[in-house]
Amino acid sequence: MKYSLNTNNNPATDIQDGIVVAVFTKDHKEKTPLLGTAGEQLDKAQNGLISTILKLGDFKAHAEKTLLIPTPEGSRIILMGCGKKDELDSKTLNRCVKAVGKMIKDTSIKKLSFYLPEAPITSSDGKAQAIIQTVNAFSDSLYSLTDYKSKDKEVPPLTELTLSSVDGFDNRHQNDLDKGIGIATGMKLARDLANRPGNVCTPGYLAETAVSLGADYKNIDVDVLEESDMEKLGMGSFLSVSKGSDEPGKMIVLQYMGAKNKSDAPVALVGKGVTFDSGGISLKPGAKMDEMKFDMSGAAGMLGTLKACAEMKLPINLVVVLAAAENMPSARASKPGDIVTSLQGTTIEVLNTDAEGRLVLCDALTYVAKYKPAVVIDAATLTGACIVALGHHICAVLSNNDELAEALQTAGESINDQTWRLPMNDDYKKQLKSEFADLGNIGGPAAGTITAACFLGEFTKDYKWAHLDIAGTAWDGKNATGRPVPLLSQYLINYAQSLA
Repeated sequence: MKYSLNTNNNPATDIQDGIVVAVFTKDHKEKTPLLGTAGEQLDKAQNGLISTILKLGDFKAHAEKTLLIPTPEGSRIILMGCGKKDELDSKTLNRCVKAVGKMIKDTSIKKLSFYLPEAPITSSDGKAQAIIQTVNAFSDSLYSLTDYKSKDKEVPPLTELTLSSVDGFDNRHQNDLDKGIGIATGMKLARDLANRPGNVCTPGYLAETAVSLGADYKNIDVDVLEESDMEKLGMGSFLSVSKGSDEPGKMIVLQYMGAKNKSDAPVALVGKGVTFDSGGISLKPGAKMDEMKFDMSGAAGMLGTLKACAEMKLPINLVVVLAAAENMPSARASKPGDIVTSLQGTTIEVLNTDAEGRLVLCDALTYVAKYKPAVVIDAATLTGACIVALGHHICAVLSNNDELAEALQTAGESINDQTWRLPMNDDYKKQLKSEFADLGNIGGPAAGTITAACFLGEFTKDYKWAHLDIAGTAWDGKNATGRPVPLLSQYLINYAQSLA
């Protein structure tokens, strides 16, 4: 879809196939919902059409409520309810825009003009985030993957979205639009990958996608480690997972060189890419096992973030490592009680083969140290315990560095991809004690998200590191969400600004 900023800023002449204006709930002094300046100008040009309809009292203008009004000229006016004007924040704006996007799906609108609501969220620096979030919210709400349908492949006809503001835009706002487009592009890649079935999106498919990214962007280099390479290096923990499948595991490494100084320490992103997780010998229950195609969402999110970074041309260096494998039961699969040796040399007792994510990640986290990264962030659908703790709205962050954890939280707050920090200390590490090896790969039922992070922490002592458990946020039960692409993209934007 084509996105642009409107320099006209006159809603009376900017209707196109459709136009969206904000409406706010009435206060104690008003009998009808309140129009912003854009709505008032449009109402005047339409001879009071909007105000006449509002006076009927049917549309209450609550947040996420929408109303489509056909015009005599054959266009549409879409009223976007935003709740109380002085309470409109970025989270509410995001929900309201998505509501409009969902409504647009059922129309034949091809070209849409969207007027940013006049409220605190769109003043000064808030306008920049409003632009980014509006683009992302529209892209998110209009998303669909129909590649595997033989019929009913209809997609929304909307092809152009023009963002407008009654007080105009300045030169920097085009850059904000470009950021929004970049993040939306990265989210789409992440969603497409995670939504694809496990018989398509294999470790090999992830590797092919990475190679394609390298071909698309001149400053991205790609290297794929095969199982034979990993065996020579001593990645026994990773191989203990991939050996149970007929699909060969891959360690995929991408380097993005965007900084002027190519020797600048990179930010490292590590993603869990278990393209299907049966649980291995510790077999999962059959119910909802189809959802285990989403267990590579960490890797999908890192590829999406890399694409967003390349689209935005961020002036930083980035290294992305994807631990891609299938976890399947077979005569070759690891058994509960097996002991394996990681790349670091740490021995691990595999007490549960369904705790495989940490087994592939620990070797990836050890490997990435060779790039001498400034910080390392991994993302993984690692524990069901995270869903119990935080539900499906906020991802967990655990870190060995307070500054990094805070920076991720700040980025998440501003882009509506929130994090919540959980504790991680030696008291929890004790749960990983093994009678026969250096570590057990599980720590019992208590504090499962924390003990999983403690396990990874044993392989991240040489650098600043944060772990994102996205088990509850990577998909909504039916569809991939594209998270944590917004969170990590905003973090990288902020990181680049801190270096300037």
